[in-house]
Amino acid sequence: MNGKKLCALLLLAALVLPLAACGAGKTESAVIKVGSKDFTESLIIGEIYALALEDAGYTVERKMDIAGSLVHTAITQGDIDLYPEYTGTGLMTVLQMDMISDPDEVYRVVKEEYAKQFALTWLDASQLNNTNGFAIRREVADEYGIRTISDLQKNADKIRVCSQGEFEYREDGLPGLEKLYGPFDFQSINVYDSGIKYQVLENDEADLCFGYSTDAQLAQTDKFAYLEDDLHFFPPYYLAPVVRSELLEAHPDIAEVLNKVSAALDTPTAISLNAKVDLDKREVDEVAKEFYDSLS
Repeated sequence: MNGKKLCALLLLAALVLPLAACGAGKTESAVIKVGSKDFTESLIIGEIYALALEDAGYTVERKMDIAGSLVHTAITQGDIDLYPEYTGTGLMTVLQMDMISDPDEVYRVVKEEYAKQFALTWLDASQLNNTNGFAIRREVADEYGIRTISDLQKNADKIRVCSQGEFEYREDGLPGLEKLYGPFDFQSINVYDSGIKYQVLENDEADLCFGYSTDAQLAQTDKFAYLEDDLHFFPPYYLAPVVRSELLEAHPDIAEVLNKVSAALDTPTAISLNAKVDLDKREVDEVAKEFYDSLS
């Protein structure tokens, strides 16, 4: 082979190899730090995000189990790149704004303010709403026809309440409810530790407790019912991925990956996932993978 042909081949190789490297995948060098808060639901959703990103070709560093009081600082400081957050928490805890009941307005405000104040992006909100409310013993709900908080108000004198000691005094508890629904003249209110509230109901020591709409125990529909907030007192807490805007600018496909997960999440799904971990005692990563695999 003469010198001219050799030079030509070397030049061609120099041009082709960089193109091949570019086509090898833009995600290979990106490491995404996925976080979560330190409770079951957030751990599960954080792991689902991680699996989805790995499936899209990213390398994921898991930094789960962060205290709720620290997770916002973690993302603003770059210790994590994204995590699952709730619209109501963003509005009232992080932004320190007054309660808003309209879900669309809460999402609009947090999306706008997070982008402006923190360079963080709220991706699509799911239909998973982990809000406040009341769980009631199923037999009591059936006996008195209690399906909504309005029904509860009308039958309050027959109901024994399991309280954790704050519900009776907080403005987003009984005092605020009474302004909207009218007085609740409960038969009794006794204080128990939050960790045993459903056990207290199951043991027939109380009829009603303050709970969250995705509590694992709500999967036991023969034992417990969750009351509809028919006058919309409690603020919405819809789940969505919060992501560093800088990361999305570099890798815009992350939005599509995580939005697909959000589209598959709703409140009944969250109850089921939480129950598999908290009641059935299965591992978080196992439950998350089972759910993620079901999406494909």
